[in-house]
Amino acid sequence: MPQTVVTIATKGQGLYEFTTEAADFVRRAGVPEGLLTVFVRHTSASLIIQENADPDVKRDLHAFFHRLVPPSSDPSMQWVVHRMEGADDMPAHIKAALTQVSIGIPVMDGRLTLGTWQGLYLFEHRDRPHRREIVLHLGG
Repeated sequence: MPQTVVTIATKGQGLYEFTTEAADFVRRAGVPEGLLTVFVRHTSASLIIQENADPDVKRDLHAFFHRLVPPSSDPSMQWVVHRMEGADDMPAHIKAALTQVSIGIPVMDGRLTLGTWQGLYLFEHRDRPHRREIVLHLGG
């Protein structure tokens, strides 16, 4: 069964699209029907499928999650105990817990079955740059 690791260099919090890399992997694998499992190997980043046409969607999602889970330096987050790596540490773990670290996408006719406006994103929840690893596994 084909599998690979995609590495994404992030520059801080935000959404990083890797739809093209996933689609290329599926195409090269030559598997006509199956399931692509996408898994991020980190506890402070996650995966989402989201609109990839209007950049305002990315900005609004980032703003929403920042309002939902502000940095632990915010007065509303004084209850947070885990602060070992800074004010974005525990909030990043919470955001990852609210989203997902694994996604399954059906493959039909050798292609991902994403909708017209759907893109596959790494959702970086930390402020500083990271190198994130995403495992792609295609089961036939």
